[in-house]
Amino acid sequence: MEEQRVEGKANSSYNLEPLPISNEDILFCIDIDPQSITCFDAIKQSILLFVNTKLTINPQHRFAFATLSNSVSSLMKEFSSKVESTIAAVRGFSATTSTTQPDLTTLFQLAAREARKSRMQGRILRVILFYCRSTERPQHQWPENQRLFTLDIMYLHDKPGPDNCP
Repeated sequence: MEEQRVEGKANSSYNLEPLPISNEDILFCIDIDPQSITCFDAIKQSILLFVNTKLTINPQHRFAFATLSNSVSSLMKEFSSKVESTIAAVRGFSATTSTTQPDLTTLFQLAAREARKSRMQGRILRVILFYCRSTERPQHQWPENQRLFTLDIMYLHDKPGPDNCP
């Protein structure tokens, strides 16, 4: 680090080496329970903005989509860096009725498989879960010491009240 004095003030200049940006495979999982209908527009807009921003930073990032009802199902299995594919997947979201407590085990199993594939290609896997149920905690049967992928959760919930304790 260099430090220079200019008119009685210390002026520091820092030189940071640029870090390489890793290629990411990003799996979005969107909660499609009827409780999440009020959040759909916000979720769709945030995904489109996020995807466009990530592709501006690194056009090699790829995206896939899954949905969560009682368990996880794939909406767009193959990872793609095409914005048109993202728009089509986002338009395909629709609410379904769920009858049991949501189970994230299938999501974690899917992510583990995809993480292994991503690693073989020199990529990292990030899972982004949009969860919108204020009254139900998801369950899972997955060891917490598994470190195969990064999990980010966006929790959108109703305001707290007597019948709602998010």
